Amino acid sequence: MFIYATKRILLMIPTLFAVSLLIFILLNVSAGDPGAQQAAGDGSQDAQKGDSRESYRIFKEQFNLDKPILFNTRYSLDGADVAAAIGDILNEEGSVPLTRQIEAQNNMDDWGGYAVPGLLDCLVNCETEAARAKASQRLAINAQEKLLTGYIDSDVSKEEAARQKAKNREIRKSNTELATWSYEAWGKAAANPDDEKSKTTHGKRVGEVESFWATWWTKNESRWDYTTGEKVSIFFFDTRFAKYWSNLLRLDFGKSHLDKKPVLETVLSKLKYSITLAVSSVFLIYFISLPLGIWSAVKQGTVADQLVTFVLFMLYSLPSFFVAVILLNLFTVGDWAVFPNIGFQSDNADQMTTLQYVKDVLWHVCLPIACMSYGGLAALSRYARTGLLDVIRSDYIRTARAKGLPEGVVIIKHAARNGMIPIITLMATLLPALIGGSVIIEVIFGIPGMGSYMFSSILQYDYNAVMVVLLISSFLTLVGMLLADLSYALVDPRITFD
Repeated sequence: MFIYATKRILLMIPTLFAVSLLIFILLNVSAGDPGAQQAAGDGSQDAQKGDSRESYRIFKEQFNLDKPILFNTRYSLDGADVAAAIGDILNEEGSVPLTRQIEAQNNMDDWGGYAVPGLLDCLVNCETEAARAKASQRLAINAQEKLLTGYIDSDVSKEEAARQKAKNREIRKSNTELATWSYEAWGKAAANPDDEKSKTTHGKRVGEVESFWATWWTKNESRWDYTTGEKVSIFFFDTRFAKYWSNLLRLDFGKSHLDKKPVLETVLSKLKYSITLAVSSVFLIYFISLPLGIWSAVKQGTVADQLVTFVLFMLYSLPSFFVAVILLNLFTVGDWAVFPNIGFQSDNADQMTTLQYVKDVLWHVCLPIACMSYGGLAALSRYARTGLLDVIRSDYIRTARAKGLPEGVVIIKHAARNGMIPIITLMATLLPALIGGSVIIEVIFGIPGMGSYMFSSILQYDYNAVMVVLLISSFLTLVGMLLADLSYALVDPRITFD
């Protein structure tokens, strides 16, 4: 059994990798732009203008949304690619749709330093002055070196932190200089050639923009002289998924862009609410469904069995959100208002004794647990009934009865034990399903658990939070399946792991 369990645990690693890959792709190819959502609030054109534009760019860099999803070929950008993007941005002929303009602007932002050689080519070879001006404007942005951030929220030594900060001062100085070398800044400086302050501030005169960039390029060209190994590294590792998976290996799931807190910390703080609901629901489901399923199997074909079957199928057909609304209207308002209508606990819970707190929580979760349990109760009791009916017809059950064993012993000791196999299989997925599938119930009843957290994260395009919740649900499912496989041997001695 130990060897089998070890193999299954090791198999979880590639399985979780595949799950994370699938989740990542689905989230990143879905409609909507989280960067625009964050920068402008509604993803409108305002996100593409002024300060919002800069916020949009910074946000994307922070969460690696400016990188390709799986493969990065931006090292191969040439002058034609860049010139085409500049042409779409300028739209001098008025034939480019607005969406294509915005896409070209986004691409130029995302390309970053990879576009510098193409921008330099356009600065010299583009036919129109407007294109050359736009190329100089983008060079003043894209050629800027990114600041070092390794000392932030890390345990690096004071010496290393000091070194990075000193390097950042040099980078800021260089970037400030680069930001002024564009046609736009040159025009401002040349507007008043007699203004010595203007000349000093911008350091440029007519005709100096191209020569400055040519000089700058001779000193920095080696940064873009990629070796084969560097191209391979960029192709596979300078991507969203590579960055995300490298963080996963370090158990760094990133920060939420909503509250800027580590998402793992937030999810774990909310997991206790979902676990409480899920475990309580599972206990209630099995506590009621197993005896009910056994009783229905023993009473097969009777009026009582048919009545129970009808009621259970009726419950199973009712959607949980419908039942939740009905229970809220019946038992939280009006004459029958005996339960609180929202929340996991009272506002003064921190002032209660342990016993008072437990009672308060139980009173708050009664209705949510009922909504989460009735569907599983109906399904599981039917599975228990079917499994037991198959076992009752077996030869060894007839033999046990022929020996004169009491019917209760035959059913409980012999039949029920062997009929547990399908029930154990369902148990493997029931708990993770309840934890991850309680979205509607938690939202309706105001429970601050993983379900409601994932719901709000999806609405706000909070990728990191959504992926953590889904990965935790996947991990719990794998653990549940492993425990189920190990439990088979406990109920059926014929099952071995050799």
